[in-house]
Amino acid sequence: MRPKIQFLENTLIERIIAEAKEILSTLGVEINNPAILSLLSDHSAKVDIEKERVFLHSNLVDKALSTTPQSFRLYDTLGNETNNFSKNNVHFTPGSAAINILDSNTKKIRKPTTEDYINYVKVVSQLPHLASQSTAFIPADVYEKISDSYRLFLSLLYGEKPIVTGAFTAESFHVMKNLQLAVRGSKEALREKPLTIFSCCPTAPLKWSYATSQNLIDCAKYSIPVEFISMPLSGFVAPVTLTGTLIQHTAETLSGIVIGQLTNPGTPILYGGSPAIFDVRYETTPMGAIETMMIDCAYNEIGKYLDLPTQAYISLSDSKQLDAQAGLESGIGATLAALAGINNISGPGMLDFESCQSLEKLVLDNEICGMVSRLIEGINPKEDFPAISLFTELLDEKHLLIADHTRRYLRDEHFFPGPVIDRANRSRWIEEGEKTLFDRAQGEVEKLIKSYQPSQLSDEIKNELIQLMEREAQRFGQEKLPKR
Repeated sequence: MRPKIQFLENTLIERIIAEAKEILSTLGVEINNPAILSLLSDHSAKVDIEKERVFLHSNLVDKALSTTPQSFRLYDTLGNETNNFSKNNVHFTPGSAAINILDSNTKKIRKPTTEDYINYVKVVSQLPHLASQSTAFIPADVYEKISDSYRLFLSLLYGEKPIVTGAFTAESFHVMKNLQLAVRGSKEALREKPLTIFSCCPTAPLKWSYATSQNLIDCAKYSIPVEFISMPLSGFVAPVTLTGTLIQHTAETLSGIVIGQLTNPGTPILYGGSPAIFDVRYETTPMGAIETMMIDCAYNEIGKYLDLPTQAYISLSDSKQLDAQAGLESGIGATLAALAGINNISGPGMLDFESCQSLEKLVLDNEICGMVSRLIEGINPKEDFPAISLFTELLDEKHLLIADHTRRYLRDEHFFPGPVIDRANRSRWIEEGEKTLFDRAQGEVEKLIKSYQPSQLSDEIKNELIQLMEREAQRFGQEKLPKR
């Protein structure tokens, strides 16, 4: 039996959805994009052009939901399946779009560089419990206007895992799409084997900016999967109650589903988000708060109720260092998310309210992901009945260390974490240098960077990626890309 956790009864889910539909129909949603206003008007939505506000009736929402896929799969650069977003399958991916990195040597938070990003890809490519990459942080040594495409470029050039990404501008999408087409070869091949997921974020409360809404419809035209990242903040730009926040999250996400599905019915989506409570004491949005995690797990239940695959920013920390707080917040989040069956769990590596990535935390979080993956496998008998023969052998031999049953099932039953997790006795720990958690994580990062093997993409494709990126950089006045 697979263990699970549940926060909402179906009657409450149904009430939340009904309230969200009422809000969309009565109060509407602001959309700063004339093309989308026209699209929705053509599909019988009431549109106030002057106020850029659309009122989505329930039938339109239901029509969009009826064409939204209940699942989809993701593939690496070589065309191998890596992610199956269906039922309660769980996959982990690093947190995305941080503006800082925790320096391995100084333990200070600083702006990242191209070298940092390449090292990140090298590390992630070898972490077995992370199914995908993300465009995890923004290198500060390239022009801001190419930072979106540049992160995707480096991920495709150095890594093979699929990528969770996104764009801060509408213009960035086109070169990001072309980078993917260079890998896949054609629009049809990209549709058949998606390589990326784009994050598209409504603005709380109940608003879509031009850039994000344009990214959404551009992705839909190419059947590029989208994860909706609604970000209501309980007590600030959302009701203070968790239920009220869930109503807002549902309304904002449903509005995105309508836009995407009317653009191209059948576009794959993840019913996702990055909500948080608002801590009025510090004016912060704690991602490690238990209430934030509860909201994530609860909206996942709403997504599952609607037969949609899900995503959440969870399993991350608000701490500024790799410390006890980082471990407890990330560990609790990963455990709750896995028990809830969230399909794409985004967050490993993240510190400081989603603003900082740490390679050391990433290798620790990889072990957390491995542990919770074992957890949700549950407890299942494996030749345990009848038990008399096992216990006869135990009584005769006084141990079962080399028993056939032990050797057959040891690796299935017991998860063995890597060297980041200290399971040695105290005397051995002293003998091996009394290394702290950070010491062990730092050593693992260094080892993974040294053991990295280049992507198996052909040189022809890699050269095409480089040429596309160089042309994009030159278009914005950056003649040369940083040395790689």
